Amino acid sequence: MSPTGSHAPETPVSAFPWDAVLTLGLATLRWRPRDLWAATPRELAAAVGLTRPVPDAPSRADFDRLLAAYPDAGIF
Repeated sequence: MSPTGSHAPETPVSAFPWDAVLTLGLATLRWRPRDLWAATPRELAAAVGLTRPVPDAPSRADFDRLLAAYPDAGIF
């Protein structure tokens, strides 16, 4: 039991991947240790490109232009 008297969660908790984060920050990004330790998880994710915006789907007008340019004649 925990100090508050509750039981530990049933689902296992994996350890934080410190080796991977240190390798990424120090070797791949070549940050200074103080900069790595000062970075937030969001900043680290942005530095490796995990926060890139997802492109929008084509609009209906774009889709209609594509259908007109590349018709699927004879399929249906």
